[in-house]
Amino acid sequence: MKSKIDQLIINSPYEEPKHYWSYNRETLSFALKTGRRPAGYLVASENSKGFDDPGMFIEIPQVNQIRPRVIKWREAGYPGVTGITKRLLVHWHNSEERELRLFFCQLEAIETLIWLTEAPDTEKVGIEVPSDGGLFKRLCSKMATGSGKTIVMAMLIAWHVLNKVTYPQDTRFAKHIFVVAPGLTVKSRLQVLVPASAGNYYDVFNIVPPGLHEKLRQGKVLIRNWHALNWETEEQIEKKKGVDKRGAKSNEAYVREVLGEMAKARNIVVINDEAHHAWRIPAESKVKGVKKEDIEQATKWVGGLDRIQDTRGILACYDFSATPLAPSGKQRSEEALFDWIISDFGLNDAIESGLVKTPRVVIRDDGRLTTEYKSRFYHLYNDSDVKDDLNRKAEEYETLPDLVINGFYLLGKDWLETTKAWKEAGFKTPPVMITVANRVETAARVEYAFVHKKIHIDELCIPERILHIDSKVLETAESQEEAVYLNGSVDEATEEDVPIRKLSKKELAELLRKTVDTVGQVGQPGEQIQKVISVGMLS
Repeated sequence: MKSKIDQLIINSPYEEPKHYWSYNRETLSFALKTGRRPAGYLVASENSKGFDDPGMFIEIPQVNQIRPRVIKWREAGYPGVTGITKRLLVHWHNSEERELRLFFCQLEAIETLIWLTEAPDTEKVGIEVPSDGGLFKRLCSKMATGSGKTIVMAMLIAWHVLNKVTYPQDTRFAKHIFVVAPGLTVKSRLQVLVPASAGNYYDVFNIVPPGLHEKLRQGKVLIRNWHALNWETEEQIEKKKGVDKRGAKSNEAYVREVLGEMAKARNIVVINDEAHHAWRIPAESKVKGVKKEDIEQATKWVGGLDRIQDTRGILACYDFSATPLAPSGKQRSEEALFDWIISDFGLNDAIESGLVKTPRVVIRDDGRLTTEYKSRFYHLYNDSDVKDDLNRKAEEYETLPDLVINGFYLLGKDWLETTKAWKEAGFKTPPVMITVANRVETAARVEYAFVHKKIHIDELCIPERILHIDSKVLETAESQEEAVYLNGSVDEATEEDVPIRKLSKKELAELLRKTVDTVGQVGQPGEQIQKVISVGMLS
Protein backbone atom coordinates (compact mmCIF):
# COMPACT_ATOMS: atom_id res chain seq x y z
CA MET A 1 0.00 0.00 0.00
CA LYS A 2 1.26 3.46 -0.91
CA SER A 3 0.15 6.94 0.09
CA LYS A 4 1.35 8.29 -3.27
CA ILE A 5 1.65 6.89 -6.78
CA ASP A 6 5.26 6.88 -7.95
CA GLN A 7 4.61 5.54 -11.45
CA LEU A 8 1.46 6.51 -13.34
CA ILE A 9 2.09 4.68 -16.63
CA ILE A 10 1.81 0.95 -15.92
CA ASN A 11 0.22 -0.41 -19.12
CA SER A 12 0.86 -0.51 -22.86
CA PRO A 13 -1.58 1.56 -24.96
CA TYR A 14 -1.69 -1.29 -27.49
CA GLU A 15 -2.78 -4.04 -25.11
CA GLU A 16 -5.63 -4.59 -22.69
CA PRO A 17 -4.62 -3.07 -19.34
CA LYS A 18 -3.02 -5.64 -17.04
CA HIS A 19 -2.74 -3.52 -13.89
CA TYR A 20 -4.45 -0.56 -12.27
CA TRP A 21 -4.11 1.65 -9.24
CA SER A 22 -6.86 1.13 -6.67
CA TYR A 23 -7.55 3.66 -3.93
CA ASN A 24 -8.67 2.71 -0.44
CA ARG A 25 -10.57 5.62 1.09
CA GLU A 26 -10.36 4.10 4.58
CA THR A 27 -6.56 3.85 4.70
CA LEU A 28 -5.97 6.77 2.29
CA SER A 29 -3.61 4.63 0.26
CA PHE A 30 -3.15 3.20 -3.24
CA ALA A 31 -2.55 -0.43 -4.18
CA LEU A 32 -1.32 -1.72 -7.54
CA LYS A 33 -3.73 -4.45 -8.57
CA THR A 34 -3.48 -7.08 -11.28
CA GLY A 35 -6.17 -7.18 -13.95
CA ARG A 36 -8.46 -4.64 -15.56
CA ARG A 37 -10.10 -1.79 -13.67
CA PRO A 38 -13.87 -2.30 -13.59
CA ALA A 39 -15.81 0.10 -15.79
CA GLY A 40 -17.05 3.08 -13.82
CA TYR A 41 -16.58 6.71 -12.93
CA LEU A 42 -15.44 8.84 -10.01
CA VAL A 43 -17.68 11.08 -7.99
CA ALA A 44 -15.95 13.85 -6.10
CA SER A 45 -16.39 13.57 -2.35
CA GLU A 46 -17.43 17.03 -1.22
CA ASN A 47 -16.41 16.66 2.42
CA SER A 48 -12.93 15.34 1.71
CA LYS A 49 -9.98 17.59 2.48
CA GLY A 50 -7.31 15.08 1.62
CA PHE A 51 -5.48 16.15 -1.52
CA ASP A 52 -4.92 12.52 -2.52
CA ASP A 53 -8.59 11.49 -2.35
CA PRO A 54 -9.90 11.04 -5.92
CA GLY A 55 -13.46 10.41 -4.70
CA MET A 56 -15.91 7.51 -4.77
CA PHE A 57 -15.80 4.98 -7.61
CA ILE A 58 -19.15 3.89 -9.03
CA GLU A 59 -19.24 0.90 -11.36
CA ILE A 60 -21.12 0.63 -14.66
CA PRO A 61 -22.56 -2.91 -14.42
CA GLN A 62 -23.66 -3.16 -18.05
CA VAL A 63 -20.15 -2.53 -19.40
CA ASN A 64 -18.67 -5.01 -16.93
CA GLN A 65 -21.11 -7.64 -18.24
CA ILE A 66 -20.30 -6.93 -21.88
CA ARG A 67 -16.49 -6.88 -21.63
CA PRO A 68 -15.84 -10.60 -21.00
CA ARG A 69 -18.28 -11.58 -23.73
CA VAL A 70 -16.50 -9.40 -26.29
CA ILE A 71 -13.16 -10.93 -25.23
CA LYS A 72 -14.53 -14.45 -25.66
CA TRP A 73 -16.01 -13.52 -29.06
CA ARG A 74 -12.69 -12.01 -30.17
CA GLU A 75 -10.72 -15.07 -29.08
CA ALA A 76 -13.17 -17.31 -30.97
CA GLY A 77 -12.44 -15.45 -34.22
CA TYR A 78 -15.50 -13.16 -34.32
CA PRO A 79 -18.24 -15.72 -35.08
CA GLY A 80 -21.30 -14.37 -36.89
CA VAL A 81 -19.69 -11.40 -38.66
CA THR A 82 -19.89 -10.68 -42.38
CA GLY A 83 -16.94 -11.22 -44.69
CA ILE A 84 -16.35 -7.47 -44.90
CA THR A 85 -16.40 -7.07 -41.12
CA LYS A 86 -13.93 -9.93 -40.72
CA ARG A 87 -11.57 -8.28 -43.23
CA LEU A 88 -11.78 -5.01 -41.32
CA LEU A 89 -11.12 -6.59 -37.93
CA VAL A 90 -8.14 -8.59 -39.19
CA HIS A 91 -6.79 -5.47 -40.94
CA TRP A 92 -7.14 -3.30 -37.84
CA HIS A 93 -5.34 -5.84 -35.66
CA ASN A 94 -2.49 -6.39 -38.13
CA SER A 95 0.23 -4.28 -36.50
CA GLU A 96 2.92 -5.47 -38.91
CA GLU A 97 1.31 -3.81 -41.93
CA ARG A 98 0.45 -0.47 -40.37
CA GLU A 99 2.74 2.45 -39.62
CA LEU A 100 0.41 3.83 -36.95
CA ARG A 101 -0.88 1.10 -34.65
CA LEU A 102 -4.38 1.40 -33.28
CA PHE A 103 -4.76 1.65 -29.52
CA PHE A 104 -6.44 -1.11 -27.54
CA CYS A 105 -9.17 1.29 -26.38
CA GLN A 106 -10.02 2.11 -30.00
CA LEU A 107 -10.22 -1.54 -31.00
CA GLU A 108 -12.30 -2.41 -27.95
CA ALA A 109 -14.75 0.42 -28.62
CA ILE A 110 -15.40 -0.58 -32.24
CA GLU A 111 -15.44 -4.31 -31.44
CA THR A 112 -18.11 -3.75 -28.80
CA LEU A 113 -20.30 -1.88 -31.29
CA ILE A 114 -19.80 -4.64 -33.86
CA TRP A 115 -20.49 -7.35 -31.26
CA LEU A 116 -23.85 -5.81 -30.38
CA THR A 117 -24.81 -5.80 -34.07
CA GLU A 118 -23.28 -8.95 -35.56
CA ALA A 119 -22.53 -11.47 -32.81
CA PRO A 120 -25.01 -14.38 -32.54
CA ASP A 121 -28.02 -13.58 -30.35
CA THR A 122 -27.12 -16.49 -28.08
CA GLU A 123 -23.99 -14.59 -27.01
CA LYS A 124 -26.01 -11.50 -26.06
CA VAL A 125 -28.59 -13.13 -23.79
CA GLY A 126 -29.30 -10.86 -20.83
CA ILE A 127 -27.84 -7.76 -22.47
CA GLU A 128 -30.58 -5.19 -23.03
CA VAL A 129 -29.24 -1.69 -23.67
CA PRO A 130 -31.78 0.78 -22.23
CA SER A 131 -33.36 3.49 -24.38
CA ASP A 132 -33.00 7.20 -23.71
CA GLY A 133 -36.79 7.48 -23.98
CA GLY A 134 -36.85 8.20 -27.70
CA LEU A 135 -37.77 6.08 -30.72
CA PHE A 136 -34.27 5.53 -32.09
CA LYS A 137 -31.49 3.35 -30.64
CA ARG A 138 -28.56 5.07 -28.93
CA LEU A 139 -25.25 3.41 -28.03
CA CYS A 140 -22.56 5.29 -26.12
CA SER A 141 -18.81 4.71 -26.19
CA LYS A 142 -17.26 6.37 -23.14
CA MET A 143 -13.70 7.35 -24.07
CA ALA A 144 -11.32 9.71 -22.29
CA THR A 145 -10.45 12.92 -24.08
CA GLY A 146 -7.25 12.27 -26.03
CA SER A 147 -7.78 8.52 -26.45
CA GLY A 148 -8.60 8.82 -30.15
CA LYS A 149 -12.37 8.67 -30.50
CA THR A 150 -12.33 10.37 -33.91
CA ILE A 151 -10.40 7.37 -35.25
CA VAL A 152 -13.10 5.09 -33.82
CA MET A 153 -15.68 7.18 -35.67
CA ALA A 154 -13.75 6.59 -38.90
CA MET A 155 -13.69 2.85 -38.19
CA LEU A 156 -17.42 2.93 -37.45
CA ILE A 157 -18.18 4.74 -40.71
CA ALA A 158 -16.02 2.34 -42.73
CA TRP A 159 -17.73 -0.65 -41.10
CA HIS A 160 -21.21 0.61 -41.95
CA VAL A 161 -20.53 1.91 -45.46
CA LEU A 162 -18.44 -1.03 -46.69
CA ASN A 163 -21.00 -3.53 -45.42
CA LYS A 164 -23.98 -1.65 -46.89
CA VAL A 165 -22.35 -1.24 -50.30
CA THR A 166 -21.31 -4.91 -50.34
CA TYR A 167 -24.59 -6.25 -48.94
CA PRO A 168 -27.30 -3.74 -50.03
CA GLN A 169 -30.13 -5.86 -48.60
CA ASP A 170 -28.63 -6.10 -45.11
CA THR A 171 -30.76 -3.76 -43.01
CA ARG A 172 -28.24 -3.68 -40.15
CA PHE A 173 -26.02 -1.26 -42.07
CA ALA A 174 -26.27 2.17 -43.71
CA LYS A 175 -24.17 4.18 -46.14
CA HIS A 176 -25.52 7.60 -45.17
CA ILE A 177 -23.81 8.99 -42.07
CA PHE A 178 -24.87 12.19 -40.29
CA VAL A 179 -22.26 13.51 -37.83
CA VAL A 180 -23.32 16.19 -35.32
CA ALA A 181 -20.63 18.39 -33.74
CA PRO A 182 -20.91 20.61 -30.64
CA GLY A 183 -19.44 23.67 -32.38
CA LEU A 184 -17.62 25.03 -35.41
CA THR A 185 -14.12 24.19 -34.13
CA VAL A 186 -14.94 20.51 -33.60
CA LYS A 187 -16.90 20.44 -36.87
CA SER A 188 -13.81 21.65 -38.70
CA ARG A 189 -11.64 18.99 -37.06
CA LEU A 190 -14.13 16.26 -37.97
CA GLN A 191 -13.71 16.91 -41.71
CA VAL A 192 -11.15 14.09 -41.58
CA LEU A 193 -14.18 11.76 -41.52
CA VAL A 194 -15.13 12.72 -45.08
CA PRO A 195 -13.49 10.09 -47.33
CA ALA A 196 -12.66 12.58 -50.10
CA SER A 197 -11.10 15.19 -47.79
CA ALA A 198 -7.38 15.89 -47.72
CA GLY A 199 -5.73 14.18 -44.77
CA ASN A 200 -8.76 11.97 -44.16
CA TYR A 201 -8.32 9.42 -41.37
CA TYR A 202 -9.11 6.43 -43.61
CA ASP A 203 -5.83 7.05 -45.42
CA VAL A 204 -3.77 8.48 -42.55
CA PHE A 205 -4.57 5.62 -40.16
CA ASN A 206 -4.97 2.89 -42.78
CA ILE A 207 -8.56 2.15 -41.78
CA VAL A 208 -9.65 0.50 -45.05
CA PRO A 209 -8.06 -2.69 -46.44
CA PRO A 210 -6.58 -2.57 -49.97
CA GLY A 211 -9.19 -2.73 -52.72
CA LEU A 212 -12.09 -1.34 -50.68
CA HIS A 213 -11.53 2.41 -51.02
CA GLU A 214 -13.82 2.70 -54.02
CA LYS A 215 -16.64 1.15 -52.01
CA LEU A 216 -16.01 3.57 -49.16
CA ARG A 217 -16.43 6.50 -51.56
CA GLN A 218 -19.95 5.28 -52.35
CA GLY A 219 -21.01 6.30 -48.87
CA LYS A 220 -22.02 9.81 -47.85
CA VAL A 221 -20.78 11.57 -44.71
CA LEU A 222 -22.45 14.84 -43.72
CA ILE A 223 -20.99 16.81 -40.80
CA ARG A 224 -22.99 19.66 -39.28
CA ASN A 225 -22.88 21.86 -36.23
CA TRP A 226 -25.69 21.10 -33.76
CA HIS A 227 -26.91 24.66 -34.31
CA ALA A 228 -28.10 23.51 -37.75
CA LEU A 229 -30.68 21.37 -35.93
CA ASN A 230 -32.28 24.46 -34.39
CA TRP A 231 -35.81 25.44 -35.28
CA GLU A 232 -38.43 27.99 -34.29
CA THR A 233 -41.51 26.84 -32.40
CA GLU A 234 -44.99 28.18 -33.13
CA GLU A 235 -44.76 30.15 -29.88
CA GLN A 236 -41.49 31.79 -30.93
CA ILE A 237 -42.93 32.67 -34.32
CA GLU A 238 -46.02 34.22 -32.73
CA LYS A 239 -43.80 36.49 -30.64
CA LYS A 240 -42.15 37.90 -33.75
CA LYS A 241 -43.16 41.38 -34.78
CA GLY A 242 -43.81 42.40 -38.38
CA VAL A 243 -45.80 41.13 -41.32
CA ASP A 244 -43.83 37.90 -41.88
CA LYS A 245 -45.82 35.38 -39.88
CA ARG A 246 -44.99 32.15 -41.68
CA GLY A 247 -45.71 29.07 -39.61
CA ALA A 248 -43.19 26.64 -38.19
CA LYS A 249 -41.48 24.34 -40.69
CA SER A 250 -42.99 20.93 -41.27
CA ASN A 251 -40.79 17.94 -40.45
CA GLU A 252 -40.34 17.34 -44.17
CA ALA A 253 -39.16 20.90 -44.85
CA TYR A 254 -36.96 20.82 -41.75
CA VAL A 255 -35.23 17.57 -42.74
CA ARG A 256 -34.62 18.79 -46.30
CA GLU A 257 -32.94 21.89 -44.90
CA VAL A 258 -30.83 20.04 -42.31
CA LEU A 259 -29.74 17.08 -44.44
CA GLY A 260 -29.36 18.94 -47.75
CA GLU A 261 -28.14 16.60 -50.49
CA MET A 262 -28.61 13.65 -48.13
CA ALA A 263 -32.29 14.52 -47.59
CA LYS A 264 -33.62 11.58 -49.62
CA ALA A 265 -31.71 8.99 -47.56
CA ARG A 266 -33.55 6.58 -45.29
CA ASN A 267 -32.42 4.81 -42.11
CA ILE A 268 -29.52 7.13 -41.45
CA VAL A 269 -26.67 6.46 -39.04
CA VAL A 270 -26.07 9.34 -36.62
CA ILE A 271 -22.82 10.03 -34.77
CA ASN A 272 -22.92 12.52 -31.89
CA ASP A 273 -19.53 13.93 -30.93
CA GLU A 274 -19.31 15.29 -27.36
CA ALA A 275 -22.68 13.60 -26.84
CA HIS A 276 -23.00 14.78 -23.23
CA HIS A 277 -24.55 17.91 -24.75
CA ALA A 278 -27.38 15.81 -26.22
CA TRP A 279 -29.67 14.67 -23.42
CA ARG A 280 -33.43 14.32 -23.53
CA ILE A 281 -35.60 16.67 -21.49
CA PRO A 282 -39.16 18.00 -21.92
CA ALA A 283 -38.98 21.36 -23.71
CA GLU A 284 -40.36 23.49 -20.86
CA SER A 285 -38.52 21.69 -18.07
CA LYS A 286 -35.98 23.38 -15.85
CA VAL A 287 -33.00 21.72 -14.23
CA LYS A 288 -31.60 23.38 -11.12
CA GLY A 289 -28.12 24.75 -11.70
CA VAL A 290 -28.24 24.24 -15.46
CA LYS A 291 -28.26 27.29 -17.71
CA LYS A 292 -31.28 27.89 -19.93
CA GLU A 293 -29.11 27.85 -23.05
CA ASP A 294 -27.66 24.43 -22.12
CA ILE A 295 -31.16 23.01 -21.73
CA GLU A 296 -32.13 24.56 -25.06
CA GLN A 297 -29.06 23.05 -26.74
CA ALA A 298 -29.84 19.59 -25.40
CA THR A 299 -33.50 19.92 -26.38
CA LYS A 300 -32.84 21.16 -29.91
CA TRP A 301 -30.03 18.63 -30.51
CA VAL A 302 -32.08 15.58 -29.52
CA GLY A 303 -35.35 17.09 -30.72
CA GLY A 304 -33.84 17.68 -34.15
CA LEU A 305 -32.81 14.04 -34.34
CA ASP A 306 -36.37 13.10 -33.34
CA ARG A 307 -37.66 15.01 -36.38
CA ILE A 308 -35.20 13.17 -38.62
CA GLN A 309 -36.34 9.88 -37.06
CA ASP A 310 -40.00 10.73 -37.70
CA THR A 311 -39.37 11.63 -41.33
CA ARG A 312 -36.46 9.51 -42.56
CA GLY A 313 -35.70 7.02 -39.81
CA ILE A 314 -32.49 6.66 -37.78
CA LEU A 315 -30.96 3.19 -37.96
CA ALA A 316 -28.70 3.81 -34.96
CA CYS A 317 -27.26 6.75 -33.06
CA TYR A 318 -23.69 6.41 -31.77
CA ASP A 319 -22.66 8.70 -28.92
CA PHE A 320 -19.04 9.50 -28.09
CA SER A 321 -18.15 11.32 -24.89
CA ALA A 322 -15.61 11.34 -22.08
CA THR A 323 -18.32 12.46 -19.63
CA PRO A 324 -21.70 11.03 -20.71
CA LEU A 325 -23.68 12.55 -17.86
CA ALA A 326 -27.05 14.26 -18.04
CA PRO A 327 -27.39 16.95 -15.34
CA SER A 328 -30.06 16.28 -12.74
CA GLY A 329 -29.90 19.61 -10.94
CA LYS A 330 -28.87 17.76 -7.78
CA GLN A 331 -25.49 16.97 -6.29
CA ARG A 332 -22.70 15.73 -8.54
CA SER A 333 -23.15 12.22 -7.16
CA GLU A 334 -26.75 12.24 -8.38
CA GLU A 335 -26.06 13.19 -11.98
CA ALA A 336 -27.52 10.67 -14.39
CA LEU A 337 -24.96 8.64 -16.30
CA PHE A 338 -26.22 7.66 -19.76
CA ASP A 339 -27.90 4.26 -19.42
CA TRP A 340 -26.83 3.24 -22.93
CA ILE A 341 -23.05 3.18 -22.29
CA ILE A 342 -21.66 -0.05 -23.74
CA SER A 343 -17.88 0.44 -23.46
CA ASP A 344 -15.66 2.47 -21.16
CA PHE A 345 -12.05 3.60 -21.28
CA GLY A 346 -11.89 6.40 -18.75
CA LEU A 347 -9.35 9.02 -17.79
CA ASN A 348 -7.52 6.83 -15.26
CA ASP A 349 -7.24 4.04 -17.82
CA ALA A 350 -5.89 6.50 -20.38
CA ILE A 351 -3.36 7.94 -17.92
CA GLU A 352 -2.13 4.49 -16.87
CA SER A 353 -1.72 3.56 -20.55
CA GLY A 354 0.24 6.73 -21.32
CA LEU A 355 -2.38 8.09 -23.72
CA VAL A 356 -3.06 11.47 -22.12
CA LYS A 357 -1.13 14.12 -20.29
CA THR A 358 -1.63 14.40 -16.56
CA PRO A 359 -2.71 17.61 -14.81
CA ARG A 360 -0.15 19.37 -12.65
CA VAL A 361 -1.16 20.64 -9.24
CA VAL A 362 1.10 23.05 -7.39
CA ILE A 363 3.31 21.08 -4.99
CA ARG A 364 6.56 23.04 -5.25
CA ASP A 365 8.30 23.04 -1.88
CA ASP A 366 10.18 26.26 -1.26
CA GLY A 367 10.44 25.74 2.49
CA ARG A 368 7.22 27.58 3.29
CA LEU A 369 4.63 24.99 2.33
CA THR A 370 3.27 22.57 4.88
CA THR A 371 1.44 19.40 3.83
CA GLU A 372 -1.84 21.01 4.90
CA TYR A 373 -1.13 24.11 2.80
CA LYS A 374 -0.30 21.98 -0.24
CA SER A 375 -3.56 20.07 0.07
CA ARG A 376 -5.54 23.32 0.01
CA PHE A 377 -4.61 23.78 -3.65
CA TYR A 378 -6.51 20.59 -4.49
CA HIS A 379 -9.74 21.97 -3.04
CA LEU A 380 -9.26 25.62 -3.93
CA TYR A 381 -12.88 26.68 -4.43
CA ASN A 382 -14.01 24.98 -1.21
CA ASP A 383 -11.28 26.55 0.94
CA SER A 384 -12.66 28.68 3.75
CA ASP A 385 -10.42 31.61 2.76
CA VAL A 386 -11.48 31.40 -0.89
CA LYS A 387 -15.02 30.06 -1.26
CA ASP A 388 -17.05 33.15 -0.33
CA ASP A 389 -14.62 35.53 -2.00
CA LEU A 390 -14.74 33.82 -5.39
CA ASN A 391 -18.48 33.18 -5.31
CA ARG A 392 -19.60 36.79 -5.25
CA LYS A 393 -19.98 39.62 -7.70
CA ALA A 394 -16.76 41.59 -7.57
CA GLU A 395 -15.01 44.25 -9.60
CA GLU A 396 -12.06 43.14 -11.68
CA TYR A 397 -9.60 45.24 -9.69
CA GLU A 398 -10.46 43.56 -6.37
CA THR A 399 -7.52 41.56 -5.03
CA LEU A 400 -7.66 37.79 -5.28
CA PRO A 401 -7.35 35.71 -2.06
CA ASP A 402 -3.78 35.08 -0.90
CA LEU A 403 -4.10 31.33 -1.49
CA VAL A 404 -4.96 31.96 -5.14
CA ILE A 405 -2.16 34.50 -5.59
CA ASN A 406 0.35 32.09 -4.05
CA GLY A 407 -0.94 29.26 -6.19
CA PHE A 408 -0.41 31.29 -9.36
CA TYR A 409 3.06 32.30 -8.20
CA LEU A 410 4.16 28.73 -7.47
CA LEU A 411 2.66 27.41 -10.69
CA GLY A 412 4.33 30.32 -12.47
CA LYS A 413 7.72 29.20 -11.16
CA ASP A 414 7.04 25.78 -12.66
CA TRP A 415 6.03 27.51 -15.89
CA LEU A 416 9.34 29.41 -15.98
CA GLU A 417 11.32 26.18 -15.63
CA THR A 418 9.26 24.54 -18.36
CA THR A 419 9.70 27.57 -20.63
CA LYS A 420 13.47 27.38 -20.21
CA ALA A 421 13.49 23.65 -20.98
CA TRP A 422 11.32 24.17 -24.07
CA LYS A 423 13.59 26.89 -25.43
CA GLU A 424 16.66 24.72 -24.93
CA ALA A 425 14.87 21.90 -26.75
CA GLY A 426 14.12 24.19 -29.71
CA PHE A 427 10.38 24.64 -29.27
CA LYS A 428 9.09 27.73 -31.09
CA THR A 429 5.99 28.24 -28.97
CA PRO A 430 5.76 28.71 -25.19
CA PRO A 431 4.05 26.39 -22.70
CA VAL A 432 0.57 27.58 -21.76
CA MET A 433 -0.86 28.06 -18.28
CA ILE A 434 -4.64 27.58 -18.26
CA THR A 435 -6.99 28.96 -15.62
CA VAL A 436 -10.58 27.72 -15.48
CA ALA A 437 -12.59 30.15 -13.37
CA ASN A 438 -15.89 29.48 -11.61
CA ARG A 439 -17.59 32.66 -12.83
CA VAL A 440 -17.14 35.65 -15.14
CA GLU A 441 -16.15 38.00 -12.32
CA THR A 442 -13.40 35.66 -11.13
CA ALA A 443 -11.99 35.36 -14.65
CA ALA A 444 -11.89 39.16 -14.94
CA ARG A 445 -10.07 39.43 -11.60
CA VAL A 446 -7.51 36.84 -12.70
CA GLU A 447 -6.85 38.71 -15.94
CA TYR A 448 -6.50 42.00 -14.04
CA ALA A 449 -4.06 40.41 -11.59
CA PHE A 450 -1.81 39.19 -14.40
CA VAL A 451 -2.02 42.30 -16.59
CA HIS A 452 -1.24 44.55 -13.61
CA LYS A 453 1.57 42.27 -12.39
CA LYS A 454 -0.07 41.33 -9.11
CA ILE A 455 1.40 37.89 -9.80
CA HIS A 456 5.15 38.39 -9.47
CA ILE A 457 6.15 36.45 -12.56
CA ASP A 458 6.69 39.26 -15.06
CA GLU A 459 7.18 36.92 -18.01
CA LEU A 460 3.59 35.67 -17.55
CA CYS A 461 2.11 39.16 -17.31
CA ILE A 462 2.48 40.34 -20.93
CA PRO A 463 -1.02 41.50 -21.99
CA GLU A 464 -0.56 40.54 -25.66
CA ARG A 465 0.17 36.96 -24.62
CA ILE A 466 -2.83 36.59 -22.31
CA LEU A 467 -6.01 35.19 -23.82
CA HIS A 468 -9.16 35.89 -21.81
CA ILE A 469 -11.94 33.96 -23.49
CA ASP A 470 -15.27 35.75 -23.70
CA SER A 471 -17.68 32.80 -23.64
CA LYS A 472 -20.52 34.69 -25.33
CA VAL A 473 -18.32 35.91 -28.17
CA LEU A 474 -16.83 32.44 -28.60
CA GLU A 475 -20.31 30.88 -28.67
CA THR A 476 -21.25 33.31 -31.45
CA ALA A 477 -18.37 32.02 -33.56
CA GLU A 478 -18.97 28.36 -32.66
CA SER A 479 -22.63 28.61 -33.69
CA GLN A 480 -21.70 29.38 -37.30
CA GLU A 481 -21.82 26.62 -39.90
CA GLU A 482 -18.71 27.95 -41.65
CA ALA A 483 -15.80 30.09 -40.49
CA VAL A 484 -15.92 33.81 -41.25
CA TYR A 485 -13.19 34.74 -43.72
CA LEU A 486 -10.44 36.87 -42.15
CA ASN A 487 -8.43 38.92 -44.63
CA GLY A 488 -4.77 38.96 -43.64
CA SER A 489 -4.62 42.73 -44.20
CA VAL A 490 -6.96 43.20 -41.27
CA ASP A 491 -4.22 42.38 -38.81
CA GLU A 492 -1.12 43.63 -40.55
CA ALA A 493 -0.09 47.22 -41.29
CA THR A 494 1.37 47.85 -44.75
CA GLU A 495 4.51 49.76 -45.69
CA GLU A 496 2.30 52.59 -46.97
CA ASP A 497 0.87 52.86 -43.46
CA VAL A 498 -2.67 52.34 -44.71
CA PRO A 499 -5.12 52.55 -41.80
CA ILE A 500 -6.23 49.11 -40.63
CA ARG A 501 -9.99 48.69 -40.81
CA LYS A 502 -11.82 47.62 -37.70
CA LEU A 503 -13.08 44.07 -37.47
CA SER A 504 -16.81 43.43 -37.45
CA LYS A 505 -18.39 41.59 -34.52
CA LYS A 506 -18.49 38.37 -36.54
CA GLU A 507 -14.85 38.77 -37.52
CA LEU A 508 -13.83 39.46 -33.92
CA ALA A 509 -15.72 36.35 -32.84
CA GLU A 510 -14.01 34.26 -35.53
CA LEU A 511 -10.59 35.69 -34.60
CA LEU A 512 -11.20 34.66 -30.97
CA ARG A 513 -12.29 31.17 -32.05
CA LYS A 514 -9.27 30.78 -34.30
CA THR A 515 -6.91 32.04 -31.59
CA VAL A 516 -8.34 29.57 -29.07
CA ASP A 517 -8.11 26.76 -31.62
CA THR A 518 -4.50 27.50 -32.59
CA VAL A 519 -2.82 28.07 -29.23
CA GLY A 520 0.68 26.61 -29.53
CA GLN A 521 0.64 26.41 -33.34
CA VAL A 522 3.45 28.15 -35.23
CA GLY A 523 2.32 30.81 -37.69
CA GLN A 524 -1.22 30.97 -36.31
CA PRO A 525 -3.04 33.63 -34.21
CA GLY A 526 -2.54 31.60 -31.02
CA GLU A 527 1.18 31.02 -31.58
CA GLN A 528 2.55 33.15 -28.72
CA ILE A 529 -0.29 32.83 -26.22
CA GLN A 530 1.08 31.68 -22.87
CA LYS A 531 -1.80 32.34 -20.48
CA VAL A 532 -5.43 31.30 -21.11
CA ILE A 533 -8.30 32.33 -18.84
CA SER A 534 -11.80 30.94 -19.30
CA VAL A 535 -15.06 30.29 -17.49
CA GLY A 536 -15.96 26.60 -17.65
CA MET A 537 -13.89 23.79 -19.14
CA LEU A 538 -12.22 24.12 -22.52
CA SER A 539 -12.67 21.31 -25.04
